[in-house]
Amino acid sequence: MMVGYFMRRITVSMSWQNKALRQRSSFTTMTHNSILKDSSHGCQILMSPTLVSLDSPDIWAPNNHHTHYQFSSNRNFSNEQTAAVINGQLMADEIRSKIACEVRRMEDSIGNVPGLAVIMVGDRRDSQTYVRNKILACEEVGMVSTVTALPNDCTEHELHSAVASFNVDPSVHGVLVQLPLPQHLDVRKISDVLSLEKDVDGFHPINIGNIAMRGREPLFISCTPKGCIELLIRSGIEIMGKKAVVIGRSNIVGLPASLLLQRHHATVSIVHAFTENPEHITREADILITAVGMPNLVRGNWLKPGAVVIDVGTSPIEDASCELGYRLMGDVCYEEAVRVASAVTPVPGGIGPMTIAMLLCNTLDAAKRAHNFI
Repeated sequence: MMVGYFMRRITVSMSWQNKALRQRSSFTTMTHNSILKDSSHGCQILMSPTLVSLDSPDIWAPNNHHTHYQFSSNRNFSNEQTAAVINGQLMADEIRSKIACEVRRMEDSIGNVPGLAVIMVGDRRDSQTYVRNKILACEEVGMVSTVTALPNDCTEHELHSAVASFNVDPSVHGVLVQLPLPQHLDVRKISDVLSLEKDVDGFHPINIGNIAMRGREPLFISCTPKGCIELLIRSGIEIMGKKAVVIGRSNIVGLPASLLLQRHHATVSIVHAFTENPEHITREADILITAVGMPNLVRGNWLKPGAVVIDVGTSPIEDASCELGYRLMGDVCYEEAVRVASAVTPVPGGIGPMTIAMLLCNTLDAAKRAHNFI
């Protein structure tokens, strides 16, 4: 009775379905256009290769350390130069269209569809928005989703019980706990309870460790870093041999992003709160990924001309003029960056949609693995 009191499992309602229908006309058209002629075979959803396929021995050429890489760019930069805007929403829509086809093929073949369970603690407005977007995305691709809402003062035992209940639910293939959590809850302990096979957020230490180790492949890659790499690849931006700088070293974004870039053979530096003169390091970056959550931290003079800038930071700033009462700002001063960089992701509309697309992709992979569906 106590668990029932503190937990409210909210099944996706028809009203959300109606709202999703109003918002997805273009997405639906794309989905219908991408249905495979031969539905007996799966389609390739992502362009990113497996990490193991990237592994190769480090063979140092003579005097290799004397070779200086020069970022190739024929662009003539001036105060009026505007960088290309990387449209993460457009890429995410294409990925979600292919996921929808695979979900449909799975349902037609074995009668099952992927299921995602989301656990949310408290009533943060931004978290509610993020969860709502994930649920709507599940609806659009034909997945089943469930939300469990816990009060802000719930105990660790109650949170862990919610996770454990989904671990043994065969209709749930992916489980995520929406972050951030209230300060009295230890996010590190969640991985002690969450099933590795359902860690679609990719936060489990084993998944992170397998990203770091050459010759290994994680079951799941953290959604935001995975989205960053996919976005770079789809934009035709070469990673191998480039100088990449990651600002932030969180377990959620910064650390796995730096590991992924290294697996893709970039030369990676990490900037954190204790780094002296961080702008000296970032000005050498051909690829800059920032994930700190500090609005306008990265100014134009932090950037190398022609750099590619991926802004993961999303800070909610109160704004009464906005429908939700707040607006999102990135780590990068966008107005300055577009005059220096060759390509920039906007906030919102950049990496955010790609993160959700990667979550759907991980959930699909988890369901395929659970049902041995190819």
